[in-house]
Amino acid sequence: MVLGICIFNLNMDTKIKMNIPSHVGIIMDGNRRWARERNLPTLEGHFNGYRKMHQIPGYFYAEGVKIVSVYAFSTENWNRSRDEVNYLMKLLKKALQDDLEDFQKKEYRLFVSGRINDLPGDLPEICVHAMSETANNKNGILNICLNYGGQSEIVDAVKKILKKGIKPEHVHRGMIRKYLYNSEISDPDIIVRTSGEKRLSGFQLWRSAYSELLFMEKYWPDFEKDDVQFILKEYNNRNRRFGGDE
Repeated sequence: MVLGICIFNLNMDTKIKMNIPSHVGIIMDGNRRWARERNLPTLEGHFNGYRKMHQIPGYFYAEGVKIVSVYAFSTENWNRSRDEVNYLMKLLKKALQDDLEDFQKKEYRLFVSGRINDLPGDLPEICVHAMSETANNKNGILNICLNYGGQSEIVDAVKKILKKGIKPEHVHRGMIRKYLYNSEISDPDIIVRTSGEKRLSGFQLWRSAYSELLFMEKYWPDFEKDDVQFILKEYNNRNRRFGGDE
């Protein structure tokens, strides 16, 4: 889904119509490299990455974007050191619990997508509480992909279909989509990855079939408001055909 937004160009004194994406996905990459290049502890990079996760979505919402999905912790990230994983869990708990009042004040709705029930401690309950408390907020959706993997999401969707006893001849694309995590969320119009890596790493595998892709060299902790404008302008210049003609 694409929203047509008119913005006022002060230089040309004319109105220019821009195509604003409804849903922006972000693979927040480069926290550790950002820290190492500054001779800082790795955890310092994650803390600055968390601060950006809290700050950046608001810039997108202000421009008309409705949904921002962030890749916060993958199913493969459990392979990192125990200290790093524990610290990341604390940061994510802070985002969902300690920062909840701020999200409420800004009227942001929170979703958590992933294998929530496999999270440690009381994080599963905190995820459910955050989603419940913000369910009626209208100023933008922040979808935090936590303990998330694109292949795992498809596997979990198939398991749900099998448990329903649905016959193979009744299975179709729309049905599989219905059983994805938080299926009411629209597909990403554009997926952005920071740090210069050029792969999706399992992010939104089913939903990204026709997503525009943008790979940025800068690390996630260096992401700024101007980068939001860059992404929106780049998206506006893309020609999305969805398999159709020019």
